[in-house]
Amino acid sequence: MIEFRIDRRSGVATYLQLVHQVKQALRLGLLGPGDRLPTAREVVEQTAINPNTVLKAYRELEREGLVEPRPGLGTFVRRSLVTPGVAEDSPLRGDLLEWMERARGYGMGREDVEALFRSVLDQRF
Repeated sequence: MIEFRIDRRSGVATYLQLVHQVKQALRLGLLGPGDRLPTAREVVEQTAINPNTVLKAYRELEREGLVEPRPGLGTFVRRSLVTPGVAEDSPLRGDLLEWMERARGYGMGREDVEALFRSVLDQRF
């Protein structure tokens, strides 16, 4: 099951953080069709956010066709977003982990890595 993390300093709306985290879990294969998302109550207990915020995020995911509510049972994943090369056991992930270790060896921190990655990403996409 997914564990949500809220960054209150990010400037990104809380419900969008939840949406992005579910989508990331779907892309990485951590969530798949049939998996149940945590209930609004569970998310509230875990993150101390308003239950309406959780419900708004789940409605957005439902609108996008990614999840479906089942009355009395919860909210379940309808479809996956996994593409080859992204899943947890992907060789590309291993390559990226090795690259990250090299970057740390050069003394790069998270913000340095993000800046470099975004720069290359912007050039290629």
